[in-house]
Amino acid sequence: MRCLGIDYGTRRIGLGYGDDIGVATPLPALVQATPELRWLALGEIIVQRKITDLVLGYPYNMDGTVGFKAQEVDAFAEALKNSFGLPVHLIDERLTSFEAESSIAKHKRREVRASGLVDSRAATIILQDYLDQRFPPIVSQEESE
Repeated sequence: MRCLGIDYGTRRIGLGYGDDIGVATPLPALVQATPELRWLALGEIIVQRKITDLVLGYPYNMDGTVGFKAQEVDAFAEALKNSFGLPVHLIDERLTSFEAESSIAKHKRREVRASGLVDSRAATIILQDYLDQRFPPIVSQEESE
């Protein structure tokens, strides 16, 4: 299994990578000037890394409902399925961008946001959530007592 975590945005697409080891690592975000160029770059990564599963952050509202942004993500997920023929797993992304941004010094956040670093960190958190569900940590007998 080779997973690509995706934090979808209209200007940037954050990416993370993980496999059967169960650890997600960030990849450079897609920050190309147009959606078409970002799509082409995404396709290249999927082919180069031999991705088998796509893990897409799903933007639930804090109350668990879905809003307008979720409709955009639904359309993106459908395009992923149709174009690449891979399973797309939707994972709750609430607070992932906040968590990713909180690890960056306040005075650097604005400059870092444009680079896509926050987006890729968010994608990595989303992917790690998925991997943790799929490969729960092994608890030793001593820890469980």
